[in-house]
Amino acid sequence: MTMTLPALLLYIVIAAICGAVGKAIAGGARGGLIVSIFLGLIGAILGPWIAHQFKLSEPLLVTIGGHPLGILWAIIGAAVFVALLHVFSRRGRLLGRTR
Repeated sequence: MTMTLPALLLYIVIAAICGAVGKAIAGGARGGLIVSIFLGLIGAILGPWIAHQFKLSEPLLVTIGGHPLGILWAIIGAAVFVALLHVFSRRGRLLGRTR
């Protein structure tokens, strides 16, 4: 199944919003639009995987151009990814390493 340009742009806008919300939940203050889009896309992959592992359903599912996008799990996936980044970036400082 192919995706049209307007559907792709809508996907990117929704990914940016999900990434920004996930970043705000996890406490990530750095980064702009590109970082939010990246986090939203990572969240859209990571979130449904987490839901599948725990056998949870998607309460907020949007279909764009025939492709489903779970809004809630994309936000949760982005927040988990940002939280993991925080854990691993601070770990070096806790072990005495400096940059």
